[in-house]
Amino acid sequence: MRILCLDDEPLALRMLEQAVRQSRPNADISAFLDQDDLLEETKRGGCDIALLDIHMRGMNGVELAKKLKEVNPKINIIFVTGFSEYTGEAMGLHASGYVMKPVTKEKIDKELADLRFPILPKENALLRVQCFGNFDVFLPNGEHVRFERSRSKEIFAYLVHRQGSSCSTKEIAAVLFEDEPYDTRQQNYVQQLIHAMIKSLKAVGAEEAIVRSYNALAVNTKVLDCDYYRFKELDPGAVNSFQNEYMIQYYWADFLYDEDF
Repeated sequence: MRILCLDDEPLALRMLEQAVRQSRPNADISAFLDQDDLLEETKRGGCDIALLDIHMRGMNGVELAKKLKEVNPKINIIFVTGFSEYTGEAMGLHASGYVMKPVTKEKIDKELADLRFPILPKENALLRVQCFGNFDVFLPNGEHVRFERSRSKEIFAYLVHRQGSSCSTKEIAAVLFEDEPYDTRQQNYVQQLIHAMIKSLKAVGAEEAIVRSYNALAVNTKVLDCDYYRFKELDPGAVNSFQNEYMIQYYWADFLYDEDF
């Protein structure tokens, strides 16, 4: 959990940061006196929760919250102020909470326990998918998922990248075998690879990870805990773990990397 605190008064900021650290001692917490510094840090490293003083010189907390929402629509905004007249405008931004000064651990506890966008692990995930660095797939307990064929694993990797969009057999063949003609022989081979992929997933109880339709298939993103998906949502852990390497064992991922990152 990454929490950023903002107040342009040093003493008030110190009190805010102290209350947050008492409430969540294991969180990644940073404090800022300047609005632009916090905004840039959010763009660079992501943010789960931003606690913003509303009444500040220059850009006020409401204006900053609008900019933060443009960066990450699911960021939890908690306004901190001693001025109740801002309540209506702040709540119009669908903020997660509102804390009146003086800030205390108890007030922070109350707001963090009832976030608009809860910071929770994907407990329903059937698979943990790693896209950064080498592509790999694991069970929730960390056990490695072994695919019957390497090309079957590559198909799963491409489907993961498509984030739930349906892919035809012909499209998959074009990705895996770029320079080869799509004839009956190749079509049958790709279908065999798809069958082997589903068999491997079924063996570990994760067949729900694939959604099949006529001559097309897709991944069920709801049952995957994927670093790439978390990165797209500006999850701080995923953002910080990204080292400019994406599915490096697959040549086609180089082109997709240039488009998406």
